[in-house]
Amino acid sequence: MILFWVSAVPGMALEPYEIVVIANKRVADSVALAQFYIKKRNIPEANILYLSLSDGEECTREEYEQMVVQTVRKFLDKKNSTSRIRCLVTMYGIPLKISGPKMTPQEKDQVEDLRKKRKLLKDQLKKIEGKEDNHIKTVKTELKTINNQLFILTGANQRSSFDSELALVLEGNYPISGWIPNPYFIGLKDKKNLIKKDNVLMVSRLDGPSVPIVKRIIQDSKTAEIKGLKGTAYFDARWARPKNQKLSGYAFYDNSVHLAADRIRESNLLPVVINNDKELFQTGEAPNASLYCGWYSLANYVDAFTWQLGAVGYHIASSECVTLKKRNSRVWCKMMLEKGVAATIGPVGEPYVQAFPIPEVFFGLLIDGYLSLAECYQVSLPFLSWKMVLIGDPLYRPFKNLRGKN
Repeated sequence: MILFWVSAVPGMALEPYEIVVIANKRVADSVALAQFYIKKRNIPEANILYLSLSDGEECTREEYEQMVVQTVRKFLDKKNSTSRIRCLVTMYGIPLKISGPKMTPQEKDQVEDLRKKRKLLKDQLKKIEGKEDNHIKTVKTELKTINNQLFILTGANQRSSFDSELALVLEGNYPISGWIPNPYFIGLKDKKNLIKKDNVLMVSRLDGPSVPIVKRIIQDSKTAEIKGLKGTAYFDARWARPKNQKLSGYAFYDNSVHLAADRIRESNLLPVVINNDKELFQTGEAPNASLYCGWYSLANYVDAFTWQLGAVGYHIASSECVTLKKRNSRVWCKMMLEKGVAATIGPVGEPYVQAFPIPEVFFGLLIDGYLSLAECYQVSLPFLSWKMVLIGDPLYRPFKNLRGKN
């Protein structure tokens, strides 16, 4: 299975010279962290690209198109004339997400009317729940229709993570409403690609709640890579392993958490703890965590873990990377970075479950030790121009020096 996965990846063992680091020259810390990172990883200084962007976590679609796309393309065209760039790193200070288009006054009125109708339907649903089955189905169908209309009118289907959009910066015209299938995703198989593989870049982010945390991510990744990531792998499924293997939606991902645990157990590199109770791991139940994958505590990090240096954590829930900076937010990506992980994955909005990276693929490749963090993410990610973000050193290979020792 691992050999099949490896064959699907754009290359093997990402090299420092194949990376371009993107910093925001309006943010002094962004520039300083970019310099810090390239020195730690021996990336050529000529591989830093300085953009001039707003310093918030969100930029407009117009700012992205006008201030990012052409500048990055020109820089890459020049670089690719001598060597191939395969990966971009967005630094602290680069926006995290791209907003949707502005609504017209008429669209705002439509949205207001739809939200009023939605509230009435929700109130109605509370009153009739458990009574007339057919009536409940009708109300739920109306609610679904309204939610879909709101999704389109508010431009939610055109909002994306900055990094997911940036992965297609070399691609010409493509639709920005909704997602684009990732041609490197192993689940795509023989389906028709909308975009050329050669125009797809890996993108990883070195970002977090503070400058010291970003520095720690960089340092911890290098240290853990040399020593080898030690500790316990924790997997938090919601249900017992299913007998039926023809699965979709939530059941597919829950089973994939089980399969990811199997991949780690088979490696003999780490002890594995899997929980399939309704409750997540609770306070103190996950000491010395090196790997974690689980779900579903929406925007409410559960402080069950003590994290090993270099740990990788991935919580499957909507909007867990909607912010890395808001002080009172308890979204999982932000909180895991604050508590000590070196790498994490999450969406900047509602991605729908089928858009999350496949746990068994991501962790299976990671434990194998051949491929970098960015490559493991790339091959396990179903869609681009969408919501997902990878935070961590793209070169990180936590098990490369442990491979073959057990």
